This record gives sequence, structure tokens and C-alpha cells, in this order.
Amino acid sequence: METITASKARARLYRLIDEVAVSGQPVLITGRRGKSVLISEEDWRAIQETLYLLSIPGMRESVCKGMDLPATKCSGEPG
Repeated sequence: METITASKARARLYRLIDEVAVSGQPVLITGRRGKSVLISEEDWRAIQETLYLLSIPGMRESVCKGMDLPATKCSGEPG
């Protein structure tokens, strides 16, 4: 992950946004008061979806169980 200072990020903000959107690689931005990470909107949405799905009781176990099932055995029907 690329690391840059907040001052450099400010000077390159539009280029950084484009680079992150195209490459999918996050950028760590460091400042005097802390650190932040710039990620693409696509990655942000994927993270949010993953967190939502993992918040559903039993979902993690269901996914793990399903990973052991061959695709030919999946009916596409719940239950």
C-alpha cells in the first residue's frame, strides 16, 4: 500500500482518486493527527456488503458450509 503525507495527498487529490479507482490499490494518508485510507467506491461498497452479510446470524456458518458443497449439488433454492 502506498503511503503519502496529507500535504502530498492534498496536492495530488484528483490524481489519487483516479489511481485508486483504476488500480483498486488503497493509499494510506498520514497526518499530524492520525492516518486515513483512501479506497475506491467499489471497494467501500464491497466492504459494507461483507459486513452486512456477516452481521446476519448464521450467515458465516452457512457460507462456510456451502463452500464445502460442490456446485453441482446446489439447487439455487434456499433450505
